[in-house]
Amino acid sequence: MGCGGARRGAWPGCICMYADEQVRAERGGGTGRGLGRERSGTGSGGGAMATAGPRSFSAAEVRARCAQGACLVSCRRRLYDLSGFVRLHPGGEQLLRRRAGTDVSAALDGPPHRHSENARRWLEQYYVGDIEPGDEQSLSETVDEKEASAAAQTPEQTDLCYRTVPVERDLVDWQKPLLWQVGYLGEKYDEWVHQPVDRPIRLFHSDFLEFLSKTAWYVVFMVWTPVVLYLSWVSYTSLAQGNTRLFSSFTTEYSIPVHKYYFPFIFLLGMVLWSLLEYLIHRFVFHMKPPASNYYLITLHFLLHGQHHKSPFDSSRLVFPPVPASLVIGFFYGVLRLLLPEVLGLCVFVGGLCGYVIYDMMHYYLHYGSPKKGTYLYGLKAYHVKHHFEHQKSGFGISTRFWDYPFRTLIPEETFKKED
Repeated sequence: MGCGGARRGAWPGCICMYADEQVRAERGGGTGRGLGRERSGTGSGGGAMATAGPRSFSAAEVRARCAQGACLVSCRRRLYDLSGFVRLHPGGEQLLRRRAGTDVSAALDGPPHRHSENARRWLEQYYVGDIEPGDEQSLSETVDEKEASAAAQTPEQTDLCYRTVPVERDLVDWQKPLLWQVGYLGEKYDEWVHQPVDRPIRLFHSDFLEFLSKTAWYVVFMVWTPVVLYLSWVSYTSLAQGNTRLFSSFTTEYSIPVHKYYFPFIFLLGMVLWSLLEYLIHRFVFHMKPPASNYYLITLHFLLHGQHHKSPFDSSRLVFPPVPASLVIGFFYGVLRLLLPEVLGLCVFVGGLCGYVIYDMMHYYLHYGSPKKGTYLYGLKAYHVKHHFEHQKSGFGISTRFWDYPFRTLIPEETFKKED
């Protein structure tokens, strides 16, 4: 959503830069189009274009907006509007709202959490202007939490200001489908894809293919839960007939009967196997580093997982679409049919399918949910966000951290020096 035209409720003259813009602005300082600059016309007659600087805001203006429900923070005089991001904050909404109207420079360095370089780039997307000289000190005092959240937010207050990324400042053209562009990035792809941005992604030219590539979270639950329930009933009733025996294809004398009472344990085995498979796929397939010279492998990587790391809060791309998922699920069912007796393979398969549904729902929740501080999901959410923003080569467990322990890919705990 662009902000080239007039928009009700947006900050006047606001400038928002994406991670790639910030990086390129820092590296290419001689372009005359530095951070916090925009072009504005001098008249309708097509006169000369003038470069206008970022808008300045007084401490009183910032406090007034916070009192209306906005979440504004500053960092060394730079002002950011986090109203649209506050619910997604990994540390929780209330933690961020307590910082509303204050300078967060010290908080970015921790404790309790030292924010990564990617997190600081992410913050730049919400830049709206600068604090007036002399007023920055007054924002170091905490705004009362009740005052910051007293008024209900309106769409005008929470609407973020986005700008179209200029082609010359980004490696891709965001106005066109990305899937066919990323393969040309070559050696720059890996760095680019791991600099997350807060904007939607379009993959295909075809509206039909684009539709198939997007999925609402509840679609996964609605499609696969009935399948899990039906196959569980089929598995249990088949075992109840008493005809299923393990190793019967090798020997009938020493084959082991599989009773219906074993179904819950076989089902759980399938869920455990899925959690291992989830880890292995995430680590060795989704996080493979495609050769810089191979256009097709880069494109495939972006299709499978790179898109998610580039835009981790694109809600339409957080779960696996049912159509391609059915092909992958069918493949694993075929493998189990080859390795195990038919009914036994089905029991393991349905447990694994249930594990997949739980994984997809949990993955969505880790991005968009607000778990209570101190809970298991709260820690898992923080863990997964670290994987996205700082530790892309570790922390591959999503629904559980269990497999990160034996495979030595656990994200290390942060430590801070004690002040004297």
